[in-house]
Amino acid sequence: MADYQAPLRDMHFVLSEVFSAPRLWQALPALADVVDAQTAVAILEEAGKVTGNSIAPLNRSGDEEGCRWIDGAVFTPAGFPEAYRTYAEGGWVGVGGDPAYGGMGMPKAISAQVEEMMHASSLSFGLYPMLTAGACLAINAHASEELKQKYLPNMYAGVWAGSMCLTEAHAGSDLGIIRTKAEPQSDGSYRVSGTKIFITGGEHDLTENIIHLVLAKLPDAPAGSRGISLFLVPKFLVNEDGSLGERNAASCGSIEHKMGIKASATCVMNFDGATGWLVGELNKGLAAMFTMMNYERLGVGIQGLAAGERSYQNAVAYARERLQGRAPNGPVAKDKSADPIIVHPDVRRMLLTMKALNEGGRAFSNYVAMQLDTAKFSEEPATRKRAEELVALLTPVAKAFLTDMGLETTIHGQQVFGGHGFIREWGQEQLVRDVRITQIYEGTNGIQALDLVGRKVIGSGGAFYKHFAEEIKVFTDSADSALSEFVEPLKDAIANLEQMTADLLERAKTNSNEVGAASVEYLQVFGYTAYAYMWALMANAALGKEGQDDFYASKLGTARFYFARILPRIHSLSASVKAGSESLYLLDAAQF
Repeated sequence: MADYQAPLRDMHFVLSEVFSAPRLWQALPALADVVDAQTAVAILEEAGKVTGNSIAPLNRSGDEEGCRWIDGAVFTPAGFPEAYRTYAEGGWVGVGGDPAYGGMGMPKAISAQVEEMMHASSLSFGLYPMLTAGACLAINAHASEELKQKYLPNMYAGVWAGSMCLTEAHAGSDLGIIRTKAEPQSDGSYRVSGTKIFITGGEHDLTENIIHLVLAKLPDAPAGSRGISLFLVPKFLVNEDGSLGERNAASCGSIEHKMGIKASATCVMNFDGATGWLVGELNKGLAAMFTMMNYERLGVGIQGLAAGERSYQNAVAYARERLQGRAPNGPVAKDKSADPIIVHPDVRRMLLTMKALNEGGRAFSNYVAMQLDTAKFSEEPATRKRAEELVALLTPVAKAFLTDMGLETTIHGQQVFGGHGFIREWGQEQLVRDVRITQIYEGTNGIQALDLVGRKVIGSGGAFYKHFAEEIKVFTDSADSALSEFVEPLKDAIANLEQMTADLLERAKTNSNEVGAASVEYLQVFGYTAYAYMWALMANAALGKEGQDDFYASKLGTARFYFARILPRIHSLSASVKAGSESLYLLDAAQF
């Protein structure tokens, strides 16, 4: 397996040349004194070093060893505690955290790039700081000042970790039917009782304390999701002076044995009258949890991108070295017995598909991250509202499409290796196994598609969608004629998406089945169209510079491949959307 190298050149290109992120930061008073172009370069380069040198070498050994559960205690693979300590001491757990409590305060556009490096180095490892950062977001947005002061500094510092305890055996996507109870106590605390499953990082040996955020209901809570509250439940209670007290009544009953991410502890957590404190308002726990969902769902999408990037780096290195057969037009390596497989058309097709999807995904994830920054930091109400609505629209696309493309890309990487891709020692099969979960957790991709179509498109009457479509039209209408090879197919793609959206809005008025029947393919068309916009923006930034170095020539060549060979996928997907829901209901349940 090739050593992981953070794609810093491409990250800087996207940030500075495509989106002019430093200009945005300077326009936002909350960020102007925090970060500039030079700071971003320094942070990303240092993150590349720590992830490449300390974490990436543990990826395969972590998968081989996995986590161990012994009498309620969970032990991570060899090297993980030391690597986590190195990562935490560098301040990386709190890279996007509130500076008032010890975080770096970096915009999401930077922390998203750090997340990609972390997950590409080891998706299993990356889940621990990712869950901690998510818990911090919810605490910072909704908890009392007392709870923030007590917990956030040590969480940002990586001394304590966080977990999110949502799922129960009978309640996955439908959290309204959870059974975990919280009983109020005279001192203002609550006694939390219940069992949660699939809890990432619920127990481990990386930190001295774990702060669980637990969804539960009071005995008299309203039925359904309107009765859910959120509670902070620490593994160890914290004394008034900040020192650790006695063990709370929260324990790990077992860990799951999984297809992938084996070095990430996926726990069954038992809360037996554990002491907890309310975060936010009573019966508003789901809203509090959704504060971090836009960030976390983008983060899961970035996991798909990260696995694809690692797979591509391995595959292209292998394709340059592996000798098999001769090029169709005659020998290339005439001094050798065969040519490197990168000369073969099908290998090039796979590598270019990987490259196009990865680089398009990197641009798209960065675009969504910048909308999150605008929504959070802008002082202009109209600008903030537009960004919030774009985030709402694009978050399910980022989560689902990036992870779908992540699986495709890791499979292509495995295929480039041929038989060696099926063998564990080369690392490609691990990436396929690891990335598969990203399509499932944090809301399955089918749920994301329903959210996109049902809530964000139809639920807004198409208003959220119009923001994105109008932005693309502004770009295409003002584009230089030199960009026509990219702009014209983009115009056709957005026109197709616009017509499909209008048709779906109309059909959904008379048949509720239309939403679910069309949602997955609609999201896919949306994703490919969004990537087309990203590739047109990247081509615009690269055009005229291709003579400067190979990077720009490579960028333009990959853009041309995307428009020629990948964007046309929208046509078959669009036909499926237009086919409607009727064929899904031709069989009775017994006929399946």
